[in-house]
Amino acid sequence: MEICTSRLHRSGGVSVQSQFFVCQSLPPPRRCRRLPENRSTASSSAPSRSHRSVRAMAASAESAINPQSRTASWMRRSSAIEEKTTNALEQLDLERGVCIPFRKYTPEAVRGKVLESRGAILSLIGRGVEIVWNLGFYWSSLAYDCLVGRDEEVVAYRARQLRNLLCDLGPSFIKAGQVLANRPDIIREDYMNELCILQDDVPPFPNQVAFDIIEEELGKPLEMIFSRITSHTIAAASLAQVYRATLRDTGEDVAIKVQRPGIEPIIYRDLFLFRTLASFLNGISLQKLGCNAELIVDEFGEKLLEELDYTLEARNIEDFLENFKDDPTVKIPRVYTQLSGSRVLVLEWIDGIRCTDPQAIRDAGIDVNGFLTVGVSAALRQLLEFGLFHGDPHPGNIFAMRDGRIAYVDFGNVAVLSQQNKQILIDAVVHAVNEDYVEMANDFTRLGFLAKGTDVSPIIPALEAIWQNSAGKGLADFNFRIVTGKFNQLVYQYPIRIPERFSLVIRSLLTQEGICFTMQPDFKFLEVAYPYVANRLLTDPNPALRERLIQVLFKDGMFQWKRLENLITLAKENVSKMNRNPALHAKNTRISSSWQLEKKLDLTNTIKDGVKMFLIDAEIRRQLILALTEDSKLHINELVDVYRLVEDDVDITSVAFQVLRDFPSFTRDFLLSWSESVLSNR
Repeated sequence: MEICTSRLHRSGGVSVQSQFFVCQSLPPPRRCRRLPENRSTASSSAPSRSHRSVRAMAASAESAINPQSRTASWMRRSSAIEEKTTNALEQLDLERGVCIPFRKYTPEAVRGKVLESRGAILSLIGRGVEIVWNLGFYWSSLAYDCLVGRDEEVVAYRARQLRNLLCDLGPSFIKAGQVLANRPDIIREDYMNELCILQDDVPPFPNQVAFDIIEEELGKPLEMIFSRITSHTIAAASLAQVYRATLRDTGEDVAIKVQRPGIEPIIYRDLFLFRTLASFLNGISLQKLGCNAELIVDEFGEKLLEELDYTLEARNIEDFLENFKDDPTVKIPRVYTQLSGSRVLVLEWIDGIRCTDPQAIRDAGIDVNGFLTVGVSAALRQLLEFGLFHGDPHPGNIFAMRDGRIAYVDFGNVAVLSQQNKQILIDAVVHAVNEDYVEMANDFTRLGFLAKGTDVSPIIPALEAIWQNSAGKGLADFNFRIVTGKFNQLVYQYPIRIPERFSLVIRSLLTQEGICFTMQPDFKFLEVAYPYVANRLLTDPNPALRERLIQVLFKDGMFQWKRLENLITLAKENVSKMNRNPALHAKNTRISSSWQLEKKLDLTNTIKDGVKMFLIDAEIRRQLILALTEDSKLHINELVDVYRLVEDDVDITSVAFQVLRDFPSFTRDFLLSWSESVLSNR
């Protein structure tokens, strides 16, 4: 085997967080998240079974750790702790709208893992003293600053000091700092800005150790699998490092991600101490955030432990491949499952151009504005269509392929949005469009930002001020970072907690907007996002989206003709733009021709559903008739304008045929609706 000495440049740090595989308890966005084959699944309609299995696992771990402690008092205390933990985990499940048949993380499992080794108590005491001493010294410095009245003067210095302290305390604290960088509900904005540049780049561990781990995981000598492997790491981080290699059998170049040795016991130990310290902060957390501090640690612990199992990340990649299999603008690397394990991940090598080098992208014949359009569309599909999105799309994780595709790497930090949460997000967009700030505030409660029962009335004027000030500037000047900054101020004033999955949504949007502005300062993020959303609203057959479309088209009982025209125009713009890869210049005629899709805005099902609703829904029928006869006149001109917009995209004969074909079912639904209304009036 040849050991290659040339260093090949790839993405920066390695983030290898991995997502649970959960079964959506509501209809999944595309398909149910797959579970590892050797783990039993529970019915998505029976979450209680999941929690019973979690409690059984926890009880088994406790019994193995301390078989003598079976007194009645211990059992009562254990039961109380277990019930408290279960309630916290159930709260997370309810917010997410998912059922988790198997948990990699529970506080009981962490405690059992930590205490099962010899010398565990001494290790915990030593690590606890180190943490308390370092953090205590830092907090005492902050207290002294406040005492002498210089706290605002030294903010920048103290923020840098905190970042360096987290780096010194190790990988668990580095990951915690990266999470805090997206949690304005926990830490103030100037500290967040400093933590945003927190890097987990660390010196690589020895190559021979890495090669031994690869051989142990794969069960074969390196020479049998790879014809060559780099002698230097391509990237090194707190949890893993990456090499480039060539497969002996096929000659394909691959990336090998290897987990840092001995990292798992360190992570488990720190999580145990995190939760222990959090128990002393529950009172403050409940007052400020509406939840206890242990819940926040549980959210963090789940993600961090998932990060340690690369079989989960491999399945994340398979899910992304499935989601984008029909999208010719997105490249997802293939995972070599037969060469991967829990500590080693072998992936297809992505030979692309880093998106931090716009000039190199232009030199490759790629239109930068078109490439960014492809990226924004792919991000919106992940968020609103699949409910499975890349949680860390920083510049090192995104590449421009020479054929114009956008390529993603590093699928550890992946998050799932349930169908329920996706629908609430769309609700929030609709409420923003309709300027319904009362419902926008209620959406915060439904998404888990506010505890149930919280009085939202003080938040309504603040939301109105934020949105009107931002939306009033128009698409050209709309900036997510400015809106987020104003929202952060709102977080400081009210008991708002940002759930972990939505902190990733915010982080993802801000990161991608930042990439867009870095590559092309005048790029209009919303000018790409709006046409995509309009297309989804008009063409998606999901009944929930049909309902949201009606909410958009009616405001205060009045039909919005202009809004309908704008939606159609924007949707046609989206379809036209994505008919061919917008990242490719016209001179790339050979490649461009392969991208030509010749799609049109297909409104056939939308019109058919509209006819059906007109027949069976008396309220919709009344509102449409009023819209056509508003102000005591027939609005024929508006109807003609709408028809002219869609006449090239709608096959009237096909629509008429489908309506006639479904006429019996329409008639049945109409009669059922009519009979129900008659019976209800009696």
